Order: sequence, then C-alpha cells, then structure tokens
Amino acid sequence: MEIGLVELSRLQFAMTAMYHFLFVPLTLGLSILVAIMETVYVMTNRPIWRQITKFWATLFGINFVLGVATGITMEFQFGMNWSYYSHYVGDIFGAPLAIEGLMAFFLEATFVGLMFFGWDKLSRVQHAVVTWLVAIGSNFSALWILIANGWMQNPVGAVFNPDTMRMEMTSFFDVMFNEVAQAKFVHTVSAGYVTASVFVLGVSALYLLKDRHKELARRSIAVASAFGLAAALSVVVLGDESGYSASHTQKMKLAAIEAMWETHPAPAPFTAVGFPDQEARETHYAVEIPWVMGLIGTRSLDTEIPGINDLVKVSEEKIRDGLIAYDALMQIRETRGATPQAVRDTFEAHSENLGYALLLKRYVDDPREATEAQILQAADDTVPGVAPLFWAFRLMVALGFSFIAVMGYFFWRASFRQMNFPRWALYLGVAIIPTPWLAAELGWFVAEFGRQPWTVDGVLPTALSASSLSVADLLITLGGFVTFYSVLFVIEMGLMVKYIRKGPFQDVAETEAWQAAHEARLRGQTNAIPAE
Repeated sequence: MEIGLVELSRLQFAMTAMYHFLFVPLTLGLSILVAIMETVYVMTNRPIWRQITKFWATLFGINFVLGVATGITMEFQFGMNWSYYSHYVGDIFGAPLAIEGLMAFFLEATFVGLMFFGWDKLSRVQHAVVTWLVAIGSNFSALWILIANGWMQNPVGAVFNPDTMRMEMTSFFDVMFNEVAQAKFVHTVSAGYVTASVFVLGVSALYLLKDRHKELARRSIAVASAFGLAAALSVVVLGDESGYSASHTQKMKLAAIEAMWETHPAPAPFTAVGFPDQEARETHYAVEIPWVMGLIGTRSLDTEIPGINDLVKVSEEKIRDGLIAYDALMQIRETRGATPQAVRDTFEAHSENLGYALLLKRYVDDPREATEAQILQAADDTVPGVAPLFWAFRLMVALGFSFIAVMGYFFWRASFRQMNFPRWALYLGVAIIPTPWLAAELGWFVAEFGRQPWTVDGVLPTALSASSLSVADLLITLGGFVTFYSVLFVIEMGLMVKYIRKGPFQDVAETEAWQAAHEARLRGQTNAIPAE
C-alpha cells in the first residue's frame, strides 16, 4: 500500500470529520438549551421566554442544517476512501450507523419542521414536547455514531471469520454497551453542552455590552451559566472515566498521552509539563506530580501503568503470535472446505493477534517472509506521535477547567448579584466563544490520532484500510472538499452574524407590551410599601 495514498486519505477524512464536528457540539447543546427555555415558557407563560426560545432556535436551525449536510458527506467517505475497511468490518460498523439513520435522524427530521413552523398550530405543551423530541433525536444521533466509533477503539462483540475473511458480529449487546462507547458518548455530549452554554453566554454578553436586548441577555446568561457549570463539571468527571477505560483497553494511547516511556512503580506520577522526545524515548524538563496518574488511570495505589517501551515489547510478542494465525489463515484459504481441524484449531488459538501480523504488510506482501528488522519496526509503529498527543491533551484539559471557572463566576453573579456583570467579565464571555470548539477538536484529535496505526484497534491497520485510488483522485477531491466546505463555513458564519445582529425579531410587540405591564406592576408594588 502506497503510504502517500493512505496519508492523503487520512487527511481528507480528518478534514471533513473535524469540519463536521464544528456543527455537532452546538447542535447537541443548543437543542437542550432551547428545550429548557421553552419549558420555562410553558411553566411561566411569559412572552419573553417564548421570544428567547424562538431566537436561540433560529440559530440552532442554521447550525443544524449545515451539520446534517456535512455529516452525510463524511459518511460517504467510508465507501469512497476506506472501501477495504467497509468490507472488513462493515457488518459491525454499519449496524449502529443504520440505526442512527432509522431512529435518530428520522426523529429529528420528523419533528424539526413542527418545531419551527408549529408555534401557532400546537398548544404550548405540545410544542414543548416536539422541541424535546428534536433535542432527544439530536443526542441519539451522537449515541449511535459514538457506539460505532467506540467499537473502533475497543472492538468487542465480534470475531474474525476465516471463511469469509471478514469481521462478524457475535453480540450486539456487547457492541452497544461497550465501555469505551458509553464513556465517549457522555463525555462528548457534555462537551457539546459546554459549547452551547459558552455560545449563548458569549452572545448574551455581547448584547449587554452594546446595551441591547438586555432582558433576553440576562435570562439567557442565567440559564446558560447554570447549565454550563453542570456540564463543565461533568466533562471533567466523565473525562476521568475515559482515562480509566483507556488504562485497560488502549494502554498505548494512554502511555503516549502521558509520554510515559518507562513503567513506573505504582502509583505512577502525572507529567504536568515537559517536552517529549520520541527519538530519544524520553521527556525533557518533565514536571511530575506524584501518584496522580496512578489514581486517574487505575484508581488504585498498587496497580502499574505500563510504559511505552514495555508496550512495544508486548506488541512484538503479539506480532510473532499473529504470524502463527496468519499462516493458519493462508492454509484455510488454500484448502477451502477441506481444511484439517488442527489448522483451524491453531488459527482459533492465535487469531486474537492476527491484526498485529497485518502490520507487517506495510513492509512485505507476505508477513511470513518478514525479517527480524521488519518485525521490530512494525512493533515500533504501534507508538503514535507522542508530542502532539501530549500537548493536545493538556491544552484540552486546561480549557476544560477554565470553563468551570468562567461558568461558575457567571452563575454566581446571575444567582447572587442580581445579574449585574462587570464589563471585563462580559468582554471575557465574548472572547471565549471559540474556545469550546478548540477543546472539542483537540479531544477528537487525541482520540483518533492516539489510535494510530490502527483503524480498528488491534484488528485492522490503517495502512490496509484505504481504497485503491490514485493520489491525483485524492488531491482533486481534497481540493473540492476544502473549497466546498470553505463556502459552507462562510455561509454559516454570515447567517449566524446576520441573525445575532438582528436579535430577537419575533413576537416583539407582545413581549414589549408584557414587559411594560410587568414593570408597571413592580412599580405599583414598590409604591404600595409604606415609607418608614
């Protein structure tokens, strides 16, 4: 397999996936926030909350449409750029994608029209139910996509069939309740809730700075800060759960994130900062915090976390074991239905490590003919890029804690300081609008780049997964995607800015009339209080 082809295929998929994920977090979080705001409207019957709901729903709609368009394009790439991957594991990977389309996407598509055009057709309660169904559908989409992705990280509930030369599902229950998938789902949707909360808070802060739409802005900040604080705390807690899961499902990824070259005596320290040197296999100027990594990774004081060097040796052993399975597999192919039972027994005994033998196909057509040097190189290939993972993870974590601080401060001002916000805090709220997207993209980078060199961890190497396309084909389509997505990005930003500048343009007269009457009632109550 030509390395240039594989790398271009990876670049194209990474570009489309990370661009698509610019829309996903806001869709996940804003759908819930809009549903919460409409629930307040149903409970209070105050027109201001109806206006607030419609305003944020408009921005949700813009983001939702473009997110769906980019998501469909991304899924087609499994057949276009990764055809062997689709053939090899399609029975497992395709199931949650199909369910996502049948259940979640249809749920969204059915009710999103009623959400936007059913205000005068449905009662307040009925419309609120529709809005919640749209929010649930959006989050169900994330669930099934992350079940599929979680299986790539931890391929449970499936086995390789030597007769069909494909992976086949043995337990849908195991695939669905894969611990990696469940941890990724709750962590990802919580990150989406933080993204939407920061967005709502930032836009509302901008309105307060410009002295516009103050009633909408203050109420929106109150909801966003409370919801965002809970979500930001959840992100940290659930991120810890992902780290614990990685300690026994993706040990190499965890070791690379921590730049842990050697196995430390338990409990392992956490490297706060440092400069990983992959060639020298050491981290320069490392600042370590004792015990922390052991507690996070194993939740104990006496369990070791293996280092990269020891894991490379384990990979070498798995490659050698996988070669036995590969040899038996070739005999099964050659003899077809007349394979001796002893050969099948040999394959079954060693099939768990077949994927490691396939790593050698990067260097030799028949892994059985690999040299010692090629086996050692293939084992070394199981180490992903350490420095990018190390710093991406730390920047993501730093941003996560900063969201807790910001949301906590705004929640305190909204709840205990009568919604009076200093101007410096409002400027800060506007300035941090892009940061949740940066944190989300870093999170996906850590998850996917850290899985290399595997498309399906321990099962299918990335170098074998790509379609047999030409470099010219990939360059042309990559250029087309970049151009098309750039146009969509300009459209998205233009529409968002347009409607943010326009502000809450619906139900203006009704809301202003209610607000004037409400203020008059408050003045009347104040005047009725006897002077002391």
